[in-house]
Amino acid sequence: MQFPESWLREFCNPPLSTEKLAELLTMSGMEVEELRPVAPPFHGIVVAEILEAEQHPNADKLRVCKVNAGGAEPLQIVCGAPNARAGIKVPLATVGAELPPGEDGKPFKIGVGKLRGVESFGMLCSARELKLSEDHGGLLELAADAVIGEDIRKHLNLDDTLFTLKLTPNLGHGLSVFGIAREVAALTGTPLLKAEFPAVKPTTDDKLPIRIDAPDLCGRFSGRIVKGIDTMAKTPAWMVQRLERCGQRSVTALVDISNYVMFEYGRPSHIFDLDKISGELVVRWGKAGEQLKLLNGNTITVDEKVGVISDAREVESLAGIMGGDHTAVSDDTRNVYVEAAFWWPEAVMGRGRRFNFSTDAGHRFERGVDASQTVEHIERITRLIIDICGTPDTRVGPMDDQSPNVPVRRPVALRVARAAKVIGMPLTQAQCEGVFTRLGLPFTATDGVITVTPPSWRFDILIEEDLIEEVIRVLGYPTLPSTAPLAPIVGRTGSESRQSAHALRRAVAARDYFETINFSFVEERWERELAGVTDPIKLLNPIAAPLSVMRTSLIGSLVQVLRHNQARRATRLRVFELGRVFKRDASVANGPLSVAGIDQPLRLGGLAWGPADQQQWSQRDRAVDFFDVKGDLEALFAPQTLSFEAAEHPALHPGRSASVKLNGVAIGIVGELHPRWRQAYEISGGAPVVFELNLDAALARTLPHGQPLPRQQAVQRDLALVVKDSTPHDALMATITAAGGALLRSAKLFDVFKPAAGASTDLQPDERSMAVRLELLDDEVTLTDDRIEAVVSTIVAAASNQLGARLRG
Repeated sequence: MQFPESWLREFCNPPLSTEKLAELLTMSGMEVEELRPVAPPFHGIVVAEILEAEQHPNADKLRVCKVNAGGAEPLQIVCGAPNARAGIKVPLATVGAELPPGEDGKPFKIGVGKLRGVESFGMLCSARELKLSEDHGGLLELAADAVIGEDIRKHLNLDDTLFTLKLTPNLGHGLSVFGIAREVAALTGTPLLKAEFPAVKPTTDDKLPIRIDAPDLCGRFSGRIVKGIDTMAKTPAWMVQRLERCGQRSVTALVDISNYVMFEYGRPSHIFDLDKISGELVVRWGKAGEQLKLLNGNTITVDEKVGVISDAREVESLAGIMGGDHTAVSDDTRNVYVEAAFWWPEAVMGRGRRFNFSTDAGHRFERGVDASQTVEHIERITRLIIDICGTPDTRVGPMDDQSPNVPVRRPVALRVARAAKVIGMPLTQAQCEGVFTRLGLPFTATDGVITVTPPSWRFDILIEEDLIEEVIRVLGYPTLPSTAPLAPIVGRTGSESRQSAHALRRAVAARDYFETINFSFVEERWERELAGVTDPIKLLNPIAAPLSVMRTSLIGSLVQVLRHNQARRATRLRVFELGRVFKRDASVANGPLSVAGIDQPLRLGGLAWGPADQQQWSQRDRAVDFFDVKGDLEALFAPQTLSFEAAEHPALHPGRSASVKLNGVAIGIVGELHPRWRQAYEISGGAPVVFELNLDAALARTLPHGQPLPRQQAVQRDLALVVKDSTPHDALMATITAAGGALLRSAKLFDVFKPAAGASTDLQPDERSMAVRLELLDDEVTLTDDRIEAVVSTIVAAASNQLGARLRG
């Protein structure tokens, strides 16, 4: 919400400086995001009138002007602007004046100059030269009633300040200058200028039939006919200026009037071309397949969940959001219908974003607009139309006002003792009553309890805590005492068998991964293709049309991060995310941290793509592969031992993916992204490797147990076992470990041999040699050769019997 300070002070002018006023609003919950002067610093520029404008004798594009600046004699000014002509009033920078700083940051000082042999005693200015706008097509033409010689800063009110407020969604009543002024009056006690709306006397009986078929869409609808107006009339400079300072460009007089009242009182309205309406206007919900061309040029298709205003022929407006192109006012319009309505916030919320645009009207109606003053605001609009666009033939119809379903405000009780407890300082009932009186909140009081009936413009007062917040923000947060906490502070020590999520993040980052944070809502395509979920949880009101479902896997988010980085020519990427996923689960019940029917587990996901290591001179680049990421996972879980079993996943390469198991329990998945999805998502430069794990399993850790140093010497033996290619590593190691008994301390694979095709060897084409190093130890006595050979023989026999292995010759 942006507005000029001068407009605010017309409604309420507290004895506060601009900075103090901004601080007051911020501390009351209406954060002032920016304070910005209307114009940069300059001086010596006055209002002047061009008396004569003659062609320069030595230049085709220059004119020699005689200018009245309020002095004893006219000044001679050489000017090159195409609109320099006699009779207009323009800004004049006199000799000694300083224009706004240029790109070098230094002000431009005006002196006596000579252009093509003709002296110039000053400079006539454009809006761009004064840095009031980017318009440099000619001189800035001022109003005809501008006082000659008056300082231009005073004439254009350039010493004003623009306030930009960052309002939270519950502060819909602050989306107007009058609404902010009402808050300032309550906070400072300064009188608020009462808004008056004198009724315009009807001069014709003409009325447009209106029918409201959807009271759950429109609670109140007011309107009137105005005939015989001049839509070509020029918007007054004061209105254009205020609209521009609110961030709204001038369009036409009728549009400007509607926008002006919206900024002034927070009332969006719409003006129809009466002659383009067929029959009556009907307020209803849309019908599937109906189309509407909007004022922004877009053509949309509505359905039963979108409110519309239609006539006997077609849909004419998107209710509470934007009007239609067919009944838009134009230069040929002579008769109009002015409409102001109360649209239920729930009926407008999210509809604009559904069609990928937002409007000031929709922004306000989503938060709630006062339903009690539709008639008064139409009176205000009507008066402005007559004053600006009126002609001798202008006729005004009677007011048509229908209220089928206006909001009924439920009283809210405030217990003074509870308010004091929640706020944390003593409060009296008189203080609370004073706050509600200043805010204009009607109430009744009994001993210790104040019952407030929220006024029509306050949609944010629903529970007792809302009233408590009103009390402290009006009394002022600085009044809160600095009281030390009285509750005992007891340190809570976490279990050593579970590391913190922060510690896990640091451990993953130490493996050269960067953390990324993504939305929990994703594209439905990601869920279908990368997670195999055909019925994900859909959002009722997505922030963007593609992000329409809740994710059940982190893989889609990580792939999108890769695409984003590849689009920016990244050559290497290692990222991880610790985030929540959302799955349907009928067994989940409602609770403080749960929603019925939805499981929300936390996951750890990661993706590696590009070279396995940072580029360096001592080694060649090697693309990251499955075993690099497998090693990262094993390092994260050490000293616990992970096992990996071949598995399939919708997102992963069927021959290069595995289930990750801890103590025999599956805790996640790891593997290369499927070639099909690499092509579909336009991923180049090698296959990314992704993993996703249950967070609880990743946070758990095994506590170390002390063991005495061995008193005997360990013995190592190497076995080269020939097995079928289909024999997995885990099966071989499990067989060796089981057969080794108590003397076998460890068994590690250190070599795999597969002969080249056609080579002379004792291995068959479907066989390979796997070399395993055995470590044997007896803590009590030294191992003898007989005992060692007995263990080795047992292992070889077990491998032969169970896996068909044999010793390599």
